[in-house]
Amino acid sequence: MQKGHISVQTENIFPIIKQFLYSDQEIFLRELISNAVDATTKLNALASKGVFKGEVGDTTIEILLDKEAKTLTIRDKGIGMDEDEVEKYLNQVAFSGAKDFLEKYKDESGIIGHFGLGFYSAFMVADKVEFVTKSYKKNRKGVTWVCEGNPEYSLDKNDKKERGTDVVLHISEDATEYLEDNRISELLNKYCKFLPVEIQFGTKKEFIPKSEDEDAEMEEFEVPNIINNPDPIWKKKPSELTDEDYKSFYNELYPYSQPPLFWIHLNIDYPFNLTGILYFPKLNNSLEVQKNKIQLYSNQVFITDDVKEIVPEFLTLLHGVIDSPDIPLNVSRSYLQADRNVKRIGTHITKKVADKLNDMFKKEREDFQGKWTDIGPLVKYGMITNDKFYDKANKFALLKNVEEAYFTLEEYKEKIKGNQTDKHNKVIAIYTSSPAEHDSFIQAATDEGYDVLVTDTMIDNHFMQQLEHKLGDITFVRVDSDTVDNLVQKDEKKESVLSEDDQKAVEEIFKGQVPEAGATVTMKALSPNALPVMITKSEFMRRMKEMQSLQGMGNAFPDSYNVVVNSNHPLIADKLLKAENEEEKSKLAKHLYNLALLNQNMLKGADLTAFIKKSIDFIGK
Repeated sequence: MQKGHISVQTENIFPIIKQFLYSDQEIFLRELISNAVDATTKLNALASKGVFKGEVGDTTIEILLDKEAKTLTIRDKGIGMDEDEVEKYLNQVAFSGAKDFLEKYKDESGIIGHFGLGFYSAFMVADKVEFVTKSYKKNRKGVTWVCEGNPEYSLDKNDKKERGTDVVLHISEDATEYLEDNRISELLNKYCKFLPVEIQFGTKKEFIPKSEDEDAEMEEFEVPNIINNPDPIWKKKPSELTDEDYKSFYNELYPYSQPPLFWIHLNIDYPFNLTGILYFPKLNNSLEVQKNKIQLYSNQVFITDDVKEIVPEFLTLLHGVIDSPDIPLNVSRSYLQADRNVKRIGTHITKKVADKLNDMFKKEREDFQGKWTDIGPLVKYGMITNDKFYDKANKFALLKNVEEAYFTLEEYKEKIKGNQTDKHNKVIAIYTSSPAEHDSFIQAATDEGYDVLVTDTMIDNHFMQQLEHKLGDITFVRVDSDTVDNLVQKDEKKESVLSEDDQKAVEEIFKGQVPEAGATVTMKALSPNALPVMITKSEFMRRMKEMQSLQGMGNAFPDSYNVVVNSNHPLIADKLLKAENEEEKSKLAKHLYNLALLNQNMLKGADLTAFIKKSIDFIGK
């Protein structure tokens, strides 16, 4: 038996490995299985070149648990190692076997390991590791390397008959969770679901008919439990795939999810290598809960689902897979490192997404409009946060009005500019964030020939401000921000049927019913068909309050609103002014004011209760 010391640059690297090198203890299994995949990939490469002339045979990687012995074994049937290679690759920490192999066979792809430290992640969970291996080369004895988590090791020959390697982990007392079937299954599903070599973890039962007859009796078999899909569809050409293939794969990634709206198949070989499939999910007006659904792989090894360093923020709303060997990772493959390629990948994916959406809009506009409820939040988010995407998306981004007609930005400006342009030559886009709540205001606006947009998603306030900033010649005003006649700020005004003295008298009556600070009473000559009293709010002040609320800044701006009294309405011009006494005038003014508050959902608590009681009494009389 040979004994020696592992060649490292520090007195004891193992505490460093255990505490600092890897961000997550569970990554050890990914690293060790990745090494096993490397060994298998190398064997296949050597066989294809004629260097290895033997029978490749079954190359399934096995994961074996022995709870009694407290061991977890990763077994492969790859190229294995001889004694010299074990000395070279295991005893000189950070000298990567994968790197050495790639130097020799530069045109080979699919070699996962890059750092040579992956094997030592085993010591995060094991207090003893056995490395039992036999090389594919003829006339080489098997060797067993044993280390107990310190620089000392033993190396001895063994009688192993078949090529390949068993990595046997003697699980430490503080890591016994890795002796549980469910925990190992969870990690295999997370990290190894699409590795390119079949991985077996135990067996499962399958029922197979005894004959081809429809009513044939079923026979039970124990079959290998293969946990991964070695040939995921993102590695295939789009021409080889059907819509059902894409939908089936989506279900494999996200079981029990609603089907995706559509998808983009990425297949890039210059200036970097990248494959993948990005799916557009049904967002349902929810942005935050949809994030971190894109899985990043490097040569089919799962790395992370936090891809904000690779794709722009708005594209994290998409679902799917990105696989690239060119993405720079740190030594534990847990974090992306700043790199020019990363930015280029993000730019390219953004362009692909914009081109796909533009193509759909041009070729299948009706279908595109039907999907806009789900596509819209992502497109708007992208236009707000990414200038390059904005430049492409402003041609297919849609606005929808209360009649459910859709328009591009240019189409909508063209539609309304004749009737909704103010004296400063700005187009006034009137909108509602809640058609049900603003119904009376919408009716008043449409009766006057104005068009009203629906902007009812959580991102629309930001989107409208972005359009105002980018376009410069449009202003968005909510339908209840002012009276209809003032929304477009035209010079012409309606004449009031009341004299100035009568208007002042009515104004004073209403001022007596509006005790709240910040509320002002204004007389306006509106259409007799408009409401007698309306509550309107400043567009600017509302936006400031909403912005503060989103930023968690409290309520720095006091509530303020306008009480607009329509001097041309019969209830004002006739009934109120001709009431028998001041008490009756005040009662009617109070009732009309309360109706206006109710219309804006501002009548609450005791005031609402009192209003309901008075209304019941009125009906009773």
